[in-house]
Amino acid sequence: MKALYFILIAAVVISCQNQGKMEIEKAKLATVDSMKVEMEKQRVIDSMQVEMAKIEEAKIETQKEVVVVNQPAATTTTTTTTQKKGWSSTAKGAVIGAGVGAATGAIISKKKVQGAIIGGVAGAGIGAGTGAIIDGSKKE
Repeated sequence: MKALYFILIAAVVISCQNQGKMEIEKAKLATVDSMKVEMEKQRVIDSMQVEMAKIEEAKIETQKEVVVVNQPAATTTTTTTTQKKGWSSTAKGAVIGAGVGAATGAIISKKKVQGAIIGGVAGAGIGAGTGAIIDGSKKE
């Protein structure tokens, strides 16, 4: 009878240790998934910063100085040309939609990274469509 109790207690101890290992593995997987989501968010932020830098460079390049010199009088005239400032509503809608869609997809989906990507693409499409409608109404 004592041998039976000993075997039963040994089985309980071994099964408890296995459950602890399984919980540790689940925690590791959850940590890796959350790190992947954060890396995807940071990648989106970095790409947006690169695009903003390109837009700023384009603004600087559009402002040009023209110097006209007449032969005897030597007068100088400078003119600057500037383009329309800011983003269109279509671009703003796409960016906002991509961010909201990615966040929502990551929160809702069991596969966080895949959900963030799908949500970001869907949100960008919907946001761009909404922005295009707003641009059209502004032109009228």
